[in-house]
Amino acid sequence: MSNITKAQGKCLCGSVTLTAEKCHHEVGACHCRMCRRWSGGPFLGVDCETLVAFEGQENITRFASSEWAERGFCHQCGTHLFYHLKQSGQYIVPVGIFDDIGQLEFDHQIFIDEKPTFYEFSNDTKKMTGAEVFAAYSE
Repeated sequence: MSNITKAQGKCLCGSVTLTAEKCHHEVGACHCRMCRRWSGGPFLGVDCETLVAFEGQENITRFASSEWAERGFCHQCGTHLFYHLKQSGQYIVPVGIFDDIGQLEFDHQIFIDEKPTFYEFSNDTKKMTGAEVFAAYSE
């Protein structure tokens, strides 16, 4: 698919809006323990590259969840806003934030080795373990 469009979205209360200049249409699921704790289940996100602008910055709390990444949320309503890779500047944004980004394709799952057994997606996707993710994206 590999469509890329400009996309806009907002948190639940509307205190934070974001505009992503390049939002991919491929949705991925992360099953790592940290994402599941953060989102209450698997994290479903889209790659928005590095050009993401926020209005209502004063309502964003950033949490350094690891040496390489931070997570952002609206401190008014608690909506998860992004997973941000510090070195590359890349933003992975929860797909539910966007108003309309067109047709989406659920095409990959990461940290599949940490996925609990009580759920299973039926989509045919690329699946990567945590070790495979780190091997593919480490510099």
